[in-house]
Amino acid sequence: MKEIIGKKLGMTRIFTEDGLSVPVSVIEAGPCVVVSRKTIARDGYEALQVGYGERRENLFSKPQKGHFEKAGVAPRHYLREIRFDGEIEVGGELKADIFKKGERVDVTGISRGFGFQGVMKRHHFAGAQATHGQSDRRRAPGSIGQSSYPSRVFKGMKMPGKMGKDKVTILNLRIMDVISDQNLLLVSGSIPGKKGTLVKIRSSNRAK
Repeated sequence: MKEIIGKKLGMTRIFTEDGLSVPVSVIEAGPCVVVSRKTIARDGYEALQVGYGERRENLFSKPQKGHFEKAGVAPRHYLREIRFDGEIEVGGELKADIFKKGERVDVTGISRGFGFQGVMKRHHFAGAQATHGQSDRRRAPGSIGQSSYPSRVFKGMKMPGKMGKDKVTILNLRIMDVISDQNLLLVSGSIPGKKGTLVKIRSSNRAK
């Protein structure tokens, strides 16, 4: 199991050796510094706590600064726990080169938030007819319940509401290229979020 924290930089496309054009997401993967190590004896499970990203030092509280000073590393913007089977000590760094070209990964992030949206944008409803006397129901959902029985709206009915800003994992994406000197991963297809979204990349166990 290998995991690393990074951020989405955007999308582009590359050409394979066969001349095929492949859309890819560009991810800045690391460098992530190991701040502490969770052990079964002390914490009940195995994990690494890693820090990623820069932030002004005056924005950290004294306990936060003390936590980083204990590890002997500079303060980092994000702290996350990951699973990593390799041997690495506190203060060590994880970089994009822990992955190789051709490997399969799962990418987790927060999807783009669109706020409150109607049923046509949120659920792809077709909308009502534009003629035969209707004047203000073009984008309305229509009937959502029954009359005398059961006289209620069923749970799960597709309605207007908050759209996006959910935790989403895209499974089994192929790493098309690794640019080690810039800590970049080029992953086939799209991943959750907008530019700058924090993402977690882990080795996939679903690859055939």
